[in-house]
Amino acid sequence: MVVMGRVLSPYGIKGWIKARSFAVELDVLLGYRSWWLSAKGTGGEREWQEFHVVSARVHSDLVLAELQGLTSREAVLPWRGADVGIPRSALPRALAGEVYWSDLMGMEVVNRAGDALGKVVGLVDTGVHPVLQVAGEGRERLIPLVPAYLDAVDQDGRRITVDWQLDY
Repeated sequence: MVVMGRVLSPYGIKGWIKARSFAVELDVLLGYRSWWLSAKGTGGEREWQEFHVVSARVHSDLVLAELQGLTSREAVLPWRGADVGIPRSALPRALAGEVYWSDLMGMEVVNRAGDALGKVVGLVDTGVHPVLQVAGEGRERLIPLVPAYLDAVDQDGRRITVDWQLDY
């Protein structure tokens, strides 16, 4: 499953959800007939539940959706913070120079000098730009995922090179 967005809150009283899309183009999620939602379990495990998309539209910088089975505000409340996923098999192949966020998980991160900074353990959507969560050597680093700091992503080698010093 590829995480494509996150449920923010209910929208209105009829069970619509308000979601943030992680795709560059907001309307990407509108092209899928089903979305899978997953709230992280207490032990970090994931259970995905499929929902048929009855209706969806872009509203400002968010996506609003009516999902089959969620018919009230109260039914949506437990899904706040849930990830929105699409099966990898349903996604188009990433173009040259593009990568799905889920493909970054677990990649080794090194700086220009070759110093190991750790592995990608998460990504944070700040609304302005994504931020890599990198854990290693007993500490976590937050590295903005922007061209100024990102030098290269080697998918085959599972390695990300960044302009980031050990003492940052």
